[in-house]
Amino acid sequence: MNINFARIALAAVVSWIVYLGVSFFVHSLILREMYVQHLTSMRPEADQNAMLPVGFVFALVGFFAFSYAYAKGYEGGSGTQEGLRFGVLVGILICCFRIIWDHMIWPVSLQLTAAWMVQYILQFAMYGSVVGAIYKPAQKTVRAGVAI
Repeated sequence: MNINFARIALAAVVSWIVYLGVSFFVHSLILREMYVQHLTSMRPEADQNAMLPVGFVFALVGFFAFSYAYAKGYEGGSGTQEGLRFGVLVGILICCFRIIWDHMIWPVSLQLTAAWMVQYILQFAMYGSVVGAIYKPAQKTVRAGVAI
């Protein structure tokens, strides 16, 4: 199956834009009260805001890697369903390799850790669905009956 790099780029940018809106909603509204309870463990808000551009750039790079990984594993089924499954797996990986360790190292509550785990799995399921809906493999060119 041929990798369609233009579709990977489109899927990465669109899922990143969705991420920007969803992340604002989740972290500024839904989890805000939990974050208030953990202010002593966090950087000052001004420092966080100053670092936002760096976070946004790295998230975009991450969405290119996410979209490329999806394309490499694409099996030809329903893109949205494959993307959903892929996103759930990535969310679980993030939880197992990062979030649980954050809980063990930083003084955050079990409630915040659980909220992070749920939000990562749900959000990445959504991002996977977006990527799956957009990505389509490149069409093979056929000349004189030979696929190129």
